[in-house]
Amino acid sequence: MSGFVEKPEPVEVPGLEHLHTGKVRDLYRNQDGDLVMVASDRTSAYDWVLPTEIPDKGRVLTQLSLWWFDQLADLVPGHVLSTELPEGAPADWAGRTMICKPLRMLPVECVARGYLTGSGLAEYDKDRTVCGLALPEGLVDGSELPSPIFTPAAKAEVGEHDENVSYEEVARQVGAETAAVLRQITLAVYSRARDIARDRGIILADTKFEFGYAGEQLTLADEVLTPDSSRFWPADQWEPGRPQQSFDKQFVRNWLDSPASGWDRRGELPPPPLPDEIVEQTRAKYTEAYERLTGVRWS
Repeated sequence: MSGFVEKPEPVEVPGLEHLHTGKVRDLYRNQDGDLVMVASDRTSAYDWVLPTEIPDKGRVLTQLSLWWFDQLADLVPGHVLSTELPEGAPADWAGRTMICKPLRMLPVECVARGYLTGSGLAEYDKDRTVCGLALPEGLVDGSELPSPIFTPAAKAEVGEHDENVSYEEVARQVGAETAAVLRQITLAVYSRARDIARDRGIILADTKFEFGYAGEQLTLADEVLTPDSSRFWPADQWEPGRPQQSFDKQFVRNWLDSPASGWDRRGELPPPPLPDEIVEQTRAKYTEAYERLTGVRWS
């Protein structure tokens, strides 16, 4: 089993139509037909949306995404139209809301990997490939790849795993020309972001993007280069051959895996609430990532 421990009721706002409640974001449509994306403080692990929120998480994700959209604007336009709070929206939406262009979304998670870890490491250990792409011998957990690779996935519903797909399958779904553009722009954006992060003492190990079309214009959508969609590692602690320290939900996963949680993630029971110290440690990692990347103190 997986999904929400308890799915929240959508907030009702005059003039907004609720469209979807995701793991983190709630999606609405306003009377102009634009999308209103609100990032909550919900957090997920092992395909469960947990019962405990991480304070400020939604605002960090939103503000960091906005910062990255600015850094990448010359490579690909973003979908954000405004950050103005919709009339009648609750005050808690401030700082976590983006008004966005409605796009014809492409059914592909565009993943770029510059380092070997996660599911890529498991495949490499078995076949010396990642998503079918051959890699050299001698790589270990955390190794930098000879060059970044494009490893797309099919987007999953809440409670399901994204499924890696071949480049050929992407070309079959969206057409050879669009597939080639997606690969090119994904790797270009990753490379730009990797270099920016590296200058700030952070390794961008991998990340995922979503794209859609506004008319004929390919447009970058959803969240961008946040700790929820990317693996960020502190460069001064990088040590290939072991799992790396990370700016994400590491404390949450570690606690859920520990005897202290009393939770069997392979069983049918949902995960328990998080202790206060795990919540605070996780919040601190998100805000540290924001501060180190943007150079702006989180307040």
